[in-house]
Amino acid sequence: MLRSNARTNAHDHAATGEPPMSTLLRVLSDAEIAGIHEQSLQALERIGMRIDSAKARALLGGAGARVDEAERRVRFPRALVEQALASAPKQFDMGARREGHVLRLNQGETTLMPDGETTTVYDTVTGERRAPTWDDWAQATRLVDTLDEIGCYWRMVNSGVEGSGGPGPAVHHWRWVHTLFSKHIQDEVASPADAAWLLRVLETIYGSRERVRDLKPFSILFCPVSPLAMEQEHTDAYLATVGWGIPVCIMPMPMMGTSAPTGLRSTVVSGNAEVLGAITLAQVAQPGAPVIYGAALAAMEPRSGRWAGGGPEHALLGAATTEMGRFYNLPVTASNAGSDQFVPGIQSSYERAINWMLPVLSRPDVIIGPGSLGGASTLCLETYLIDLEIYRSSRRLSRGIGEGIGETDVLAALEEVGPVGDFLARQETRAAVRGGEWLLPKLGYHNTWDRFEQQGRPDILEEAREKVAAAIASHQPLPFADGVEDELLRLEQAARAEMQDQG
Repeated sequence: MLRSNARTNAHDHAATGEPPMSTLLRVLSDAEIAGIHEQSLQALERIGMRIDSAKARALLGGAGARVDEAERRVRFPRALVEQALASAPKQFDMGARREGHVLRLNQGETTLMPDGETTTVYDTVTGERRAPTWDDWAQATRLVDTLDEIGCYWRMVNSGVEGSGGPGPAVHHWRWVHTLFSKHIQDEVASPADAAWLLRVLETIYGSRERVRDLKPFSILFCPVSPLAMEQEHTDAYLATVGWGIPVCIMPMPMMGTSAPTGLRSTVVSGNAEVLGAITLAQVAQPGAPVIYGAALAAMEPRSGRWAGGGPEHALLGAATTEMGRFYNLPVTASNAGSDQFVPGIQSSYERAINWMLPVLSRPDVIIGPGSLGGASTLCLETYLIDLEIYRSSRRLSRGIGEGIGETDVLAALEEVGPVGDFLARQETRAAVRGGEWLLPKLGYHNTWDRFEQQGRPDILEEAREKVAAAIASHQPLPFADGVEDELLRLEQAARAEMQDQG
């Protein structure tokens, strides 16, 4: 359902007696949300989760959960989950190395985060789809640092890019992502050993543990395994950061028909239970720990059984994620899915437009998705700019009609211009164009046929390619404070040396 959302505007309120409205999407009724919550609690209490971390099982057992050590199964009493939800903070800010860059979660703002960990790269010039290199990652990181709509980092490419496989590569990655990206960083931490080095990196860059706790420039991406499990290494890695105030985005990835029961609603129940179980662990480990509701709900591509992302089911699931997170009054990250197509073009654009619209209209805090094709398998830099146009259009839809921009007295304006007149030269028209009543696209062709012909029939993909190249070429990394760069290099060398000693 589409519902209106009241927004304050003095002129419209005075004219109509009612506040103006903006567009707000709902795909679940209040009764459906309550039912999903209830079934999720029952799943955690009756079935529980397999938790491979002995430390996590001990923490939960000490808080009142029922632990079966032989099966590594933890069953969560309803009261324990409800206590955890009450303990989780409802609003908090996440900062960055860039001065003034703050993500205010659950406070009416939305930002984008790149789709993460693709395994291939698509070159729009050669048409080649190949394994990524470090340079591919660096160019993508430089690009997203220049795009205002993208406020949060997730590693864009994975295979072939150093950043996993032990503390040495991990420190190398964190050193360079902080060098090339100045906004908020969210990333996976693979092991407790990596977590220990991450804390040293953050302390070096930001000066102290207290500064990291206050600024919250880094958050952890934690993915329970669907259905209903938590791996040892990733769970212990998160627990190793407890006490630093580092937010955790809890992102199970249940896929309808494979790792989640069949049915959109059933998939929401399964993912919701996994998020609630992880929230409970986070709050037991440290009451008040900042958490983000981030279920990445998906539906398999029924012809192949793979994750693809092009179907409209993903848009519905992305909107449902926001609604469930808001039911708990928590900050939300929603995944808008993507496209089945591996190359940029008509199919990828219409699938992504459909799948962007619903999550944006639901208004989560963070939306994942720009930059990838082929079921989040393939990085395409030009796709970032096309996706941003889709996002801007969707944001314009979310603002609705009643913002009071333009003529302050419509009847007086009609009387002054008279029948068959026009309003083009009026000051109010100029002010409305500049004030955002019209969306002014930053990409694509928007003029007459004659000019289209005169300009050689410009191609949107070529335009995007040129703008990507210009943005990367002009990117100026934010410098570190004196001595930080040298200390980060020393940390990387020490981490690599430790790996050699242990190997």
